[in-house]
Amino acid sequence: MRVVSGNLRGRRFNPPADFSARPTTDMAKENLFNVLNNIIDFEQVKVLDLFSGTGSISYEFVSRGCSDVTSVEQSFKHQRFIAQTVGEFGIKDKVRSIKADAFRFVASTTEQYDVIFADPPFDLDKAAQLPDLIVERNILKPDGFFILEHAGLGKYNGHKYFKQTRNYGKVNFTFFGL
Repeated sequence: MRVVSGNLRGRRFNPPADFSARPTTDMAKENLFNVLNNIIDFEQVKVLDLFSGTGSISYEFVSRGCSDVTSVEQSFKHQRFIAQTVGEFGIKDKVRSIKADAFRFVASTTEQYDVIFADPPFDLDKAAQLPDLIVERNILKPDGFFILEHAGLGKYNGHKYFKQTRNYGKVNFTFFGL
């Protein structure tokens, strides 16, 4: 795996073969960040990366200039890998890696974020609760947005906070906002 753009572009990170995470493909990441590049100033946003897996999305945000990223991952092995990679990349001052259940973290944090990204397991039924939970907990800043990576095109089009969906093969990114 690699960072696809920014000042860390081309930096490789290799999670162990026994990792159970489904990483976002380079093609999907590149397209997502091309969209984001046109709507946010990376240097000005505070980001929450839920279900971080390998940490790939967190690294992409930092690579493009983000200096305040919180990476939340439940698996001890995965969170330890993220913390190790953050150290190897020299970005410890920009990424806070937390071992926690994403739903519990959202329910307990008092911080607000400009961008919240979540890549839960595609078969996680509770994932559909995330847009409402994030809004109810008031952790999304008024002009911010929540991006949910998921399978199933059109799955959230009727949601009251729905803004748009971007499709890249089997991967969909749905944007929600207030």
